[in-house]
Amino acid sequence: MVEQGDPIILPGTSATAARHRAEALIPTTYGDFRMIAYSDDADAYAPHIALVHPEMDPGSEVIVRIHSECITGDLFGSKRCDCGEQLNRAMRITAAGKGIVVYLRQEGRGIGIINKLKAYQLQDTGMDTIEANLHLGFEIDARHYEVAQGILVNLGVRKIQLLTNNPEKVEAFGTGPIEVVRRLPIIIDPVKENRGYLDTKAFSMGHWLKQD
Repeated sequence: MVEQGDPIILPGTSATAARHRAEALIPTTYGDFRMIAYSDDADAYAPHIALVHPEMDPGSEVIVRIHSECITGDLFGSKRCDCGEQLNRAMRITAAGKGIVVYLRQEGRGIGIINKLKAYQLQDTGMDTIEANLHLGFEIDARHYEVAQGILVNLGVRKIQLLTNNPEKVEAFGTGPIEVVRRLPIIIDPVKENRGYLDTKAFSMGHWLKQD
């Protein structure tokens, strides 16, 4: 494991990822987790976070959720998406399975909260999530997962069971140092407020979702 503050160098590359900056034991509704902050800047206001079960065995096939920040869903319980419910489900599963939640600060599929709210306004006029992002001049999905791989390397993990419905997350690990030995679905039942959003993810973005 890399020591606190040391740069994380991904195997087979010269690229460095965010550094381990600080950690503390955090008791949650789902159980205890070591909360570890990772960033390039030692004083970063919004570092990436790893929630690591205290008994996580890095030599096992660790259950891992890579979760991108969603202020509206994770914090305020928005029904426009399934993100908050996915995070709660992932914490329950990783607590039971002695796994890890990696929380990446890439709000709104990488466009930030301000542009995400602008995209929501466009969606209220009839656009879907893809059309709104493109209209604003952004990629459909601007997220990246190299930093998540770096965090897992820092934690000594090499094989994971990845909690995701997103094929791009699985593909992102294809050429990296972490082996995805199994994909675990994390299906949330749709409600009327997010059914269109989930339909777009399933039918236009290829996410593995089971919907009515």
